[in-house]
Amino acid sequence: MTAVCTLALGVGVASAQIVPPDYPDPLAPKLQTDPRKPPRFQQFSQPAQAQLGPPTNFTTQPSAAGNTGFDSTNSMKAKNAAKARSKPKQKSSTDALAAAPAIDPAPAVSPYQKPFPSSAPAANAAAPGSPPVEIGPIRKQPAKRKAHSEPDDPYTPLGVQAGSFLLFPAIEVIGGYDTNPSRAPSAKGASLYSIAPELRAQSNWSRHELTGELRGSYTGYSPDTEPTLSRPNVNGKVDGRVDVLRDTRIDLGGRLLVATDNPGSPNLQAGLAKLPIYTTFGGSVGLGQKFSRFDLSLKGDAERTAYQGSKLTDGTTASNADRNYNQYGVKLRGGYELTPGVMPFVEAGVDTRRHDLATDSSGYQRNSNGITAQVGSTFELSRLLTGEVAVGYTRRKYDDARLANLSGLIGSASLVWTANALTTVKFTAASAIGESAVPGVSGSFYRDAGVQIDHSFRRWLIGSVKLGFGLDDYVGMSREDKRFTAGAGLTYKLNRSTQIKGEFRQDWLRSNVSGNDYTASIFMLGLRFQQ
Repeated sequence: MTAVCTLALGVGVASAQIVPPDYPDPLAPKLQTDPRKPPRFQQFSQPAQAQLGPPTNFTTQPSAAGNTGFDSTNSMKAKNAAKARSKPKQKSSTDALAAAPAIDPAPAVSPYQKPFPSSAPAANAAAPGSPPVEIGPIRKQPAKRKAHSEPDDPYTPLGVQAGSFLLFPAIEVIGGYDTNPSRAPSAKGASLYSIAPELRAQSNWSRHELTGELRGSYTGYSPDTEPTLSRPNVNGKVDGRVDVLRDTRIDLGGRLLVATDNPGSPNLQAGLAKLPIYTTFGGSVGLGQKFSRFDLSLKGDAERTAYQGSKLTDGTTASNADRNYNQYGVKLRGGYELTPGVMPFVEAGVDTRRHDLATDSSGYQRNSNGITAQVGSTFELSRLLTGEVAVGYTRRKYDDARLANLSGLIGSASLVWTANALTTVKFTAASAIGESAVPGVSGSFYRDAGVQIDHSFRRWLIGSVKLGFGLDDYVGMSREDKRFTAGAGLTYKLNRSTQIKGEFRQDWLRSNVSGNDYTASIFMLGLRFQQ
């Protein structure tokens, strides 16, 4: 019994030197016994409740040899003592443990976890349920955009939503006075009125696109003149795009024009009671393909022009069937996107015109073939300059050898330049070859150019200045007419749907054939209603 107590006391002293008394090792045996005489009954006392603290170091130091004679201290023997003296002394783990600072018995906090808040709320305490890790400042979600936000200009029409289309209907009611409605060297003035409805449509599809524009007007004069100058005018077009693949598309187009020859035109018959109306309608279909920055398109076009019969002052009607014709054409266009928004292009096309009658009333064969080539560029520079401009050459050859070939320079343009926030400049140009009913005249070459400057004195008060020039060349005769126009207008916007418009315009025509010059002054005032 004395040996056992002595052994237990010795083991207890050894353990006390290794494990701190505040942190007993729960896995260490209570005592070390002689394996040759193991006790039959050995009771283990319940270990004391350990306090929360840092993880317990389960690394135990070797103890001295027991009764078995095994030395587990790994101490150096006498033969290695001399070598040990020559080496620098290293601190043992026991010394490091003794030299370590006192351990705070308070619970340790992981660097990846916030401490639990105390019962007293702190000024910056997290809300219940907040994550225990820092996620930085909470960013506010951006405001959700409205499906149809109002434009910045409070006087811009909002349009009408019709399914997947946005419609912009409008109508103008105008009254005024024209000093020379018949465009003759000497003529009497007349009051005028005009009713001009219009409609614009824009699709709202994720793929494909369809846009349309239709403008019409009817102008009447009082007292009316002879021939009657009251006449309609309708101009409309539809453009569509079908996205077959990412770089492949189908281009579609349609157009309509209802108008009359200008008063004083040599194509009008003598003794007219009313200006004859003609209708031109047609369409096109094409295929476009993009190769990186290069765009190539091929388009086919068909058009029909038909004239009403002319009503004469004697009550009879003269046929204009010899002026009716069909036109068919093909165009090839290639463009290269030089920079974003600027795409130069080259365009070439051929067409043929076939009349309903082989010969006209004068015995001339009016069928012809034409070829046209143009170079130009499209622009879209930060919304400051948008549109297209082109210049080229055209040539038309007639089946009748008595009719001279018609050829010359042509140009087209539709540019909008936003000079500043208050001023906008619009430039337009167009060229066309018209058919003629005058014996010996191949056709008429029309060239027109114009510029319009709009300036906002206020958001609701817009001033406009218009300048225009036109050249009419009748090939086959010595007549050449030069047309000039200048005008100024003012638009007062009451609200989004109502405007008051006023305009003054001056027209001149100067011809190299005597008896055709005229001057006309037009005053107009009206209302515009739009949605």
